Amino acid sequence: MTDADRSGAPRSPEGEPDYRFTLANERTYLAWMRTAIGLLAAGVGVAYLRGFDAPGRTVLAVALVVLGMATGALAYQHWRRAERAIRAGQPLPRSPMIIVLSVAVVFAAGWALIGLIRS
Repeated sequence: MTDADRSGAPRSPEGEPDYRFTLANERTYLAWMRTAIGLLAAGVGVAYLRGFDAPGRTVLAVALVVLGMATGALAYQHWRRAERAIRAGQPLPRSPMIIVLSVAVVFAAGWALIGLIRS
């Protein structure tokens, strides 16, 4: 039987948090990394796609690559902060990247749609 910490998360007799919380945190990190890789691939695709005539295509490609880089860097930061909170029995931190990424992807999709319609 495990004890519970302040957040209600069960702990093992050794004081370690339930491994399921750590694994869920790792899966979230990996999902953020997949998103970062997807953004990088999209940036490269926009840069080299023939017949795609979006205004400022290079700017869009660079923005997607930079957003992918930022997502990858912030994914690790968020994983580390969440891991600390899990081990300390504190509430999980919220990430500002959710809103930033949502707005950026919608904006990039609109930009790409304009390019597809024009080509």
